[in-house]
Amino acid sequence: MSESQESGVEGPESSQGPAAVNPNPDLFDLLRSLDLPTGDYAVFGSGPMIVRGVIEPTNDLDVVSRGAAWAAALKLGQLVDLPELDITVATFFDGAITVGTEWAIGDFDVDQLIDTADVIDRIPFVRLEHVVAYKQIARRDKDLEHLERLAEYEARRL
Repeated sequence: MSESQESGVEGPESSQGPAAVNPNPDLFDLLRSLDLPTGDYAVFGSGPMIVRGVIEPTNDLDVVSRGAAWAAALKLGQLVDLPELDITVATFFDGAITVGTEWAIGDFDVDQLIDTADVIDRIPFVRLEHVVAYKQIARRDKDLEHLERLAEYEARRL
């Protein structure tokens, strides 16, 4: 995993990684409270955009996991089958956090997503290029809007 400064304020990406905007500390605090083993999970979906201030906070976080983090999620969470996506996930805090071992949309290597994650405020987040790839596959209305926001975010960083 790549490392970054532990920061709760907006700022440019440093040589150590991106700084956090931290617009929704409650969800991130809830995730931290699970104390999932470092190196075996990463936030995917909209979470990597939320922490960077690309989009407004949502009401949930999606997490990909493996190994010890998945074992911990199985012990701590409520298992839910999602037949429409053909996956089983562990949910926490009335669905505010969902932990799974695969990403249902697209063909993503979970190990790569986790191993290359950016750590922001002690939480690993899937890198934005993977979020872009997922959004390009899903192409729902919100994904298209998110792709526009991501392009604007990247243009500001240049």
